[in-house]
Amino acid sequence: MPKFNPRTMMELAIDYMRLSIAETREDGKASPKVGAVLVNVGEEVPSSPRISTAYRGELREGDHAEFTLLERKNRDKKLDDCVLFATLEPCAPNSRNHPKLGCAERIVLARIKEVWVGVADPDPKVDRKGIKYLQDNGVNVHMFDQDLQKIILEENKEFFDQALERAAAAEEEPPTAVILSPLESASPSGLVSDFSDKAMESYLKHSQIDESPGSSELNRRLMLQGLLQYEEGKYKPTGFGLILFGKQPRISMPQSGLLATIHYSNGTEEIFDFEGPQVLVPNQAMQWLKDKLPNVISRSNASRLEKNDLFFELVREGIVNALVHRDYSIEGAKCQLRVFPEKFEILSPGKPVTPITIEQLQSFDAPMLSRNPVLHYVFAKMKLAEERGFGLRSMKNRSNELGLPLPKYTWTDPYLKLTLFPSQEGTVSTLPSTILEQLSSSEREGWKWLSTQGVANTPEYSKAMGVENRTGRRHLQHFVELGLASVNGSGRATRYEVN
Repeated sequence: MPKFNPRTMMELAIDYMRLSIAETREDGKASPKVGAVLVNVGEEVPSSPRISTAYRGELREGDHAEFTLLERKNRDKKLDDCVLFATLEPCAPNSRNHPKLGCAERIVLARIKEVWVGVADPDPKVDRKGIKYLQDNGVNVHMFDQDLQKIILEENKEFFDQALERAAAAEEEPPTAVILSPLESASPSGLVSDFSDKAMESYLKHSQIDESPGSSELNRRLMLQGLLQYEEGKYKPTGFGLILFGKQPRISMPQSGLLATIHYSNGTEEIFDFEGPQVLVPNQAMQWLKDKLPNVISRSNASRLEKNDLFFELVREGIVNALVHRDYSIEGAKCQLRVFPEKFEILSPGKPVTPITIEQLQSFDAPMLSRNPVLHYVFAKMKLAEERGFGLRSMKNRSNELGLPLPKYTWTDPYLKLTLFPSQEGTVSTLPSTILEQLSSSEREGWKWLSTQGVANTPEYSKAMGVENRTGRRHLQHFVELGLASVNGSGRATRYEVN
């Protein structure tokens, strides 16, 4: 079977994306730029895989790149042994006017079993549904590398910015064929009056939406965002709508909310349950923490207040990620914030959404993909989350700016746990005693430094610690023996990465 480099195919798809021909539209709306690459890796193919390409509007105005590639250029070929690369998420079933099929359906019908997707659809009500349809039909889905996703977003900025405008211009909502969560449906007993006025006013203010609560314009906007549904002549909140804006969302969804606990060094505890509208929770939690822990960064210089604020921003980012990306189908678990003198832990029920892995999260380079796009969209509009998923990178950068150990992701069933350290000492004091007693004082200092870098080679470590390369290598190898670090590469390319 011929081999190919996925990264090269991603870059090729982007090259063809740039060739896209915009549609002629009277309303001035932007057309997406989309490129697609089909790689045949079957046994009968020569050592170099056969590659075919397409871009939006290549042969006919408005034709999707995937349609051109599959139905125009390869209609007469078996595609069972092909891998598809597309810069934009293939459209889901029922996303196109009858009798047209969605591109995700065409991919399944072509029996393609592996697809690489650039970025998800920008419409929060459609986002990830094409991907889920592929996964539900046995297709192995991967995402493009994050740096390439950024290029796709930049090249399609106008199209992404207009996502909700295009939805609002539609005569009626298209029927939904793919459901990501039951929370997309209207709450059986919910009423629009269950929404908190304070939460809605905060959303409108921070999102710069000039519409009045209860107005037909705002209700339609919320419906297009997946926060309301129109049934039996009236608007009703969806499950996601109640989570975000409900006065008491836990009445119907007890798994929502954030449970916070501070464990003080004297052995006492303080608990607070943030159970109101979730759009208000991140800032409420920050104010509570600042009142209880005014000096979490213990430095005596004049910049301490600024560093405290930066660290709390890091905590807030972690809380938002937990609320937005948690698996709400796990009804017996809720998001938690656990504060200890040496560390902050933020627990979010559920593993990362497929195909994102914990290893990718820990590398701070995971591709953009949201489990709950409807929630993510609202938090992003309120400037509480990075709109297209670059929050991981900002968390890493903020930790580096503070000179703190990098945040750490681990899995403790059923929680994805994010650990944040307010000081370098925390990475040492939180080690198991069986490991701590095996580290010399110089190795402990070295471990503090390595925890702020994430990965380093022997010369980098030795220079930072002021020791000879021989001593530095011995430290790093000891970290590996203790299970604290892993070795990547060999020879001069050997690097040691924090586990």
